[in-house]
Amino acid sequence: MTNPPRVPKGINPHVPNAARMYDYYLGGKDNFAADRAAAEKIMALGPSREICLANRRFLGRAVRHVAGLGIDQFIDLGTGLPNQNNVHEVAREVHPGAHVVYVDYDPVVIVHARALLAGADSSITIVHADIREPATVLDAPETAALIDFSRPVGVVFLGVLHCLTDAEDPWGVVGAFRERMAPGSALIASHLTDDAHPDVGKAAREVYDEADAPLIHRGHEAVARLFEGFDVLEPGVTHVGDWRPDEAWETELAGGEWWYVGVGRKP
Repeated sequence: MTNPPRVPKGINPHVPNAARMYDYYLGGKDNFAADRAAAEKIMALGPSREICLANRRFLGRAVRHVAGLGIDQFIDLGTGLPNQNNVHEVAREVHPGAHVVYVDYDPVVIVHARALLAGADSSITIVHADIREPATVLDAPETAALIDFSRPVGVVFLGVLHCLTDAEDPWGVVGAFRERMAPGSALIASHLTDDAHPDVGKAAREVYDEADAPLIHRGHEAVARLFEGFDVLEPGVTHVGDWRPDEAWETELAGGEWWYVGVGRKP
């Protein structure tokens, strides 16, 4: 692992960053020493790489399923650093011309996403915005150019809402998008929980207290509230390995109890 060659303006490489820590968990190289040190503390607490892999696998399964329902436009909120099975790659297995808007507030993510998308066709874009201010995403010119809110859209909150405190109202954030989504649209969400390991969860939160974003574990009831106004598809809001696994090992992957995930359809 090596530090990125350039540090984007406004970035303090000495403060651990949640997106770059996640990149490190997945074996990426777009991270700094501070990110790796914090991530190693988390990894000492449990199977962090497996936990992140399980979340990434869920993304692929969920996007593929939603695309199979006929949805060919997606908004991926808090997209994080590019990795395998990005939303546009999965969606285009079903709809080759699928439109995808990626959204993140982290300048490092924006730099890498733009590099990834350089030379890509105009039906994929990145918006530099904060999901805590939904209007900055919903009303962005880039969003308006690609997303037709009169038709069903897939909205993805993968592993990002647990970075919002209760005061920042993740339920209200999802609700703002729900209001703009046409009937037949889909919500895809995953959220960390420490229901099975409260002591380990407390230790993990203390590490993230030193990072640029908090970690807020929530229980099943709080995560299920994110899907209010949606018809939740089977098997409901459940642990990540239990959501329509493609392979037996996905069910058996260590750490699956750390995630609640679900997919909902707007009636």
